[in-house]
Amino acid sequence: ETADRYKDSACAVGLVRVEGGKVVNKVHYLIRPPRQDIEFTHIHGISWQDVAEQPSFAELWPTIEPMLQGVDFFAAHNASFDRGVLHACCEAHGINQPSPTFVCTVKLARDTWNIRPTKLPNVCEYLDIPLNHHNALSDAEACARIVISANYPGPSNRKIAVHCPSCSVPLGVPQGRNGRITCLRCQHQFSVKT
Repeated sequence: ETADRYKDSACAVGLVRVEGGKVVNKVHYLIRPPRQDIEFTHIHGISWQDVAEQPSFAELWPTIEPMLQGVDFFAAHNASFDRGVLHACCEAHGINQPSPTFVCTVKLARDTWNIRPTKLPNVCEYLDIPLNHHNALSDAEACARIVISANYPGPSNRKIAVHCPSCSVPLGVPQGRNGRITCLRCQHQFSVKT
């Protein structure tokens, strides 16, 4: 969760580690953001009073960084936002950015189950996953459960060419992909199993 419109303003983080298709660890931390004006209290319920005495991102990093070690990928709903926040916080504090790929559970849910709309509450309702939306740990656990439900094997560098049945354009699909995809050229949706 972020405090304001700047990506370096993380004020809460939830991390859920999955190994072998099972949740093996869960942590939640409040973070003191760099600015006191918390603009999004109405969304996540976090106020300055909640975080004023909490560690900054840099102070918390040695605690959360071990949870990220050795992972194949990170998963987040609307992953470009989470990736941007992580990278901005790391950059603001002179921390090397973690290198794993981000997998977007919005895209995963669309490709696997053709769910639309695909906001986190929609996907959780479809999959019967409990959710306290905008609680960082609840959101993180929901994303973990989406990945587990999809039997997602993780990003692969190896891709297989699959031709769109509508426009015949070749699409690079990760090996092990099972579900619906959308052609980038004509937007036709079809099922693949690679």
